[in-house]
Amino acid sequence: MSNRRIRLIWDFRGHDAQQIAEHHCIHLEEFREKSSVRIEEIRSQFIEEFYSTASLVVNESDMMAVRDALRPHRGEVAKPNDEK
Repeated sequence: MSNRRIRLIWDFRGHDAQQIAEHHCIHLEEFREKSSVRIEEIRSQFIEEFYSTASLVVNESDMMAVRDALRPHRGEVAKPNDEK
């Protein structure tokens, strides 16, 4: 199996998008604590005034289990030193 890292992303839009994304990261941290899946990174990112994201990075082999449990909006291959 590939050892690629996958970033799972939740998109939030609206006047409170940044606060919602930051709060969503709290729930992702709670999932990490309860799960046996290795989650490498959890973060929120301000994109623009009415758009922010929350994301986590997992190994590709764990992606489907995490995707099915958390239902992200989208995913992408995480690049080394991903600055996105």
